[in-house]
Amino acid sequence: MNTRSTVQTFLVLALTMRCLVFTAQDVHFSQAEISPLTLNPALAGANASFQGIAMYRGQYGSFASPFQTFFAAIDGRLTAALKNSNGTLGAGLVFVNDRMGDGYFSQSNIGINFSYNLKISRFSKVALGLNSTFGQCVTNPAAGQWGTQYDGMSFNPILPNGEPFYEQNFSYFDLGVGGVYSFQTDIGKVTNEADKGFNVGFAAYHVNNPRYSFYNSSIQTLPVRYSSFVNANIGITAMNGVLQPAIYFQRQRKSNELLFGVSYKQIIRKASWETDNIKEIAFSVGVFNRFKDAMVVRSAIFYGPFSAGFAYDINISRLSLVSNFKGGFETFVRYSLDNINRKKVRVN
Repeated sequence: MNTRSTVQTFLVLALTMRCLVFTAQDVHFSQAEISPLTLNPALAGANASFQGIAMYRGQYGSFASPFQTFFAAIDGRLTAALKNSNGTLGAGLVFVNDRMGDGYFSQSNIGINFSYNLKISRFSKVALGLNSTFGQCVTNPAAGQWGTQYDGMSFNPILPNGEPFYEQNFSYFDLGVGGVYSFQTDIGKVTNEADKGFNVGFAAYHVNNPRYSFYNSSIQTLPVRYSSFVNANIGITAMNGVLQPAIYFQRQRKSNELLFGVSYKQIIRKASWETDNIKEIAFSVGVFNRFKDAMVVRSAIFYGPFSAGFAYDINISRLSLVSNFKGGFETFVRYSLDNINRKKVRVN
């Protein structure tokens, strides 16, 4: 076994054990706003009367069997904003499946989200959200390669893995809460999004610290994940475009993730305010940085309610020694429908 293979094997083992023991981490995406229900439950129904999203992420494939994440979600408004009402109810359903390496560890969860949005002034609103999730983790020790199976020269599958698993699958139930403040003005002068606006949110997932262990250990629990973000839309009338800076921060036990950057959305054709037959056509490009981990390049296209995009992580951490700067690839498709009469909500 050469040095490079040894390093690769060690990294795969380290990543595996990181998910199996105390430092279990939630999934993460480089296009954080495309998975709003993993970002903040108060975002259920915040962006559209109905939207459906599907996303795939693959990473670590440059030096090991790739880690794969499948994400699907639907959310929308349960009640429409009436003429004399300042509040709306929202709900969302999210499914996530995360598979590690050769399949010796996978986790799946399905979550239900509810939100209440309240308009507090002409341009401002606040939202509160609640998340309830059922999760299941499954492992197959025989499919993995363990440190005790290294005989000093190479991997020897005959040797025992030395892992005293109490069970090979377990399930858990957890809760999350979140809140979002939004400010926006001049809706629709440049695009159907706010020409000037920003959102600030904070959420906490796994607040009940459910047991998370294959070893029947009551002290191994799923740590609380704190999620906060600030993003904005800044319309540039002269260019018929929108600048979209954003900062996302997550903390789970001792692990931190800071993702920040900016996207630019160029409107090729504006949607009509009078008819649904003339749909918006646009594209966006962006550059983000995941602090001390990766540079992210991303792009998306928009046609009416449909959009699709991708992101690629260029690894810049110490892992680049074996990854050759190749990180994760992420792609999504989305259908987003806003059936609120635009002429009623437009602000001049």
